[in-house]
Amino acid sequence: MSQLPRFRGSIVALITPFTEDGVDEGALQSFVDWQIAQGTHGLVPCGTTGESPTLSHAEHQRVIELCVEAAAGRVPVIAGTGSNNTTEAIAFQRHAAKVGADAALVVTPYYNRPTQEGLYQHYKAIHDAAELPILIYNIPGRSAVDMSVETMAKLAELPNIVGVKDATNDLARPLLTRLAAGEDFAVISGEDITAAAILAQGGHGCISVTANAAPRQCADLQEAWQAGDIATVSRLRDRLAPLHRALFLESSPAPVKYACSVLGKASARVRLPLVEPSDATKERVREAMRHVGVIN
Repeated sequence: MSQLPRFRGSIVALITPFTEDGVDEGALQSFVDWQIAQGTHGLVPCGTTGESPTLSHAEHQRVIELCVEAAAGRVPVIAGTGSNNTTEAIAFQRHAAKVGADAALVVTPYYNRPTQEGLYQHYKAIHDAAELPILIYNIPGRSAVDMSVETMAKLAELPNIVGVKDATNDLARPLLTRLAAGEDFAVISGEDITAAAILAQGGHGCISVTANAAPRQCADLQEAWQAGDIATVSRLRDRLAPLHRALFLESSPAPVKYACSVLGKASARVRLPLVEPSDATKERVREAMRHVGVIN
């Protein structure tokens, strides 16, 4: 798992900027450049925050291509390639490998509710289809299935299953996963509010929604942890907490896309069935952004 040191720190779960007609390609690539300049350590295009369920296959593939092109090898690109259809996930996986993504983020199959054996076979099939490192994305709240620590440890024996984005909100899970899957298995928070706590449990970073709007602060927290500067970690953890909360007052990514529009980085436009946040939520988001210091 020689790729592991690259998959750590503050990794942004990228929004997908939209125009009225489709993906705003210029805004997306400009946003990637800004993220890297702000210190973000990695990029995830086409995740839930990127509204992947409402992207056409052509848009999905194009967004990954644009992200890889804009990143230009400066930070790793971890492409969202998951599906509840194993054949579809394999197609996305092969495309991501072909266009130069550094890894893939593969969500547990939603709605189908497979057994643990079904989960294992799903990931093994994707693993065997393309030579690309895979981060498992375990998010029971959205997918209605929870991969057990035992299944994850079994998958970790496959050479290209390199880690997990853990969005269980179970703070025992990172420690148990690390003990079962080994020190080389990357354990990355999938919930911004638990980013510091997961580091304390032996984790390696956070795939972050908040980093869309406060990339420098999220990166600084991760770097402070690596430097052993616990006072700075604590200060940034507390400073960021209101923004973490505000960005999930309504269905994500509507609040964070609004935050990015306040920063002038992208339109607040989301695709149905999502809608723009209410005025009350917008004000809470602006208050939290002021608290963090990203706007006056």
